[in-house]
Amino acid sequence: MIHRFLATLRLWFAPHRIRAEGTTPDYRFSLANERTFLAWIRTALALVAGGIAVDQFLTGLRWGVRTTIAVAVLAGAALCAFRAVNHWIRCERAMRRGEDLPASRFPVLLATATGLASIVVIAAVAMGWAGR
Repeated sequence: MIHRFLATLRLWFAPHRIRAEGTTPDYRFSLANERTFLAWIRTALALVAGGIAVDQFLTGLRWGVRTTIAVAVLAGAALCAFRAVNHWIRCERAMRRGEDLPASRFPVLLATATGLASIVVIAAVAMGWAGR
C-alpha cells in the first residue's frame, strides 16, 4: 500500500515517467483528463476564495466560529487540489494500461462537505453568533 502510494506520489513530480507504462491513449482522452484536472483546480481555487471571504467578510461572527469555518473551507481547498493531481495521474495510468478508470468517492465527499459548510455559515449568520 505504502509502496503504491509512493510510486504515485513520484509521478506527481515527474509525470513524464507515466509514458513508460502501457501505450499512449488517444490524445483526446488525455486532454479530457487534463480538463477534468483543471476543473478540480478551479474548484480548489473557489474554495480558497470562499475561505478567505468567510474570514474577511463575516466579521460579525465570533472569531472562533469564523476562523473554524474559514480553516475548514481552506483545508477542503488543499485536499481538493491534492486530489486533483492524484486523480489525474491515476486516470492517465489507467488509460495507458487499458484499465477501467478509477472510481472515486471524493466528489460525494466534497459536495457533502461544501453543503455542510454552507449550512454552518447560514446557521451562524441566521442565529447571529456575533461577538468578538
